[in-house]
Amino acid sequence: MRPPMAIKIEMLRCFSAVADHGSLTGAAEALGRTPSAVSMMLRQFEDHVGAPLFESARKSRLTPLGAQIRAEAARELAHYARTIEAIEALALAKAGNVRLSCTPSVAGSVMPPILRDFIAARPGMRIDMRDTDSGTVQRDLLEGRADIGLATLPPLPGFRRELLFSDAFGVVCPAGHPLTERWDELGWADLAGYEFIANGLCTQIPDADFQPILAASRLMLRNTASLLSMVRAGAGVTILPRRAVPPEPSDLAFLPLIGSDARREVWMVMPPETDVTPAAEALAAAIRAAVIERGGDGA
Repeated sequence: MRPPMAIKIEMLRCFSAVADHGSLTGAAEALGRTPSAVSMMLRQFEDHVGAPLFESARKSRLTPLGAQIRAEAARELAHYARTIEAIEALALAKAGNVRLSCTPSVAGSVMPPILRDFIAARPGMRIDMRDTDSGTVQRDLLEGRADIGLATLPPLPGFRRELLFSDAFGVVCPAGHPLTERWDELGWADLAGYEFIANGLCTQIPDADFQPILAASRLMLRNTASLLSMVRAGAGVTILPRRAVPPEPSDLAFLPLIGSDARREVWMVMPPETDVTPAAEALAAAIRAAVIERGGDGA
């Protein structure tokens, strides 16, 4: 039984160049090699095939077998070129898949312009963003379902963690709400007379005077968009970090907390560099740069 042919991509490239130019000299110039080197490579290819591919030594006319092989070689060389292009795009972070897990407030207020510019500059990139609570973001990272986590997260063994920003909490209510009239004179106790809508970030406010307000809440919402819609509808007031409240439209008011130092911290957490792709590192760099440009502190 004849052993399988060990045909190399260089043999196909050399054969195609000779067929395209009709001579060893023309092929050698196109490939940047000597005519003798091209002749030797072509001879090796014909030895592997077991039949001549050109009708004469002048290489100006292909045999019927040579014509068929030329078509197959062209398809393979095109496929090889596409493969190399794809590999280089992945290595240079121009293409690839990135799984991002973050809290709804970050997904809605921080990530849109970052992802818009990132994807526009990299047509081959795919981003899978999941917006969920901080606990689920942590599980996504630990269980390998996310390449980047953006949330209020503790240090995780084996993971990198860097503080992106922190922002102060404030009361969110409809514009024109009675609380907006003289907020600088009001305190925690003044919220007791209004329906309070709790959310997942309320646990980050340690103030003792806030705890009775939280305990009395009859409505709990974890999705920021739904929460803001309820506030707009007049169902109650809530507490959110500054960056979680869109600056527009102006139908909502953000009232900074008086006498409270409570802040929300958002961390970017990733596996070690050896465990993530260049695409994930590129997105992390884009997030970092955008937050720095905007100002690392959301106060």
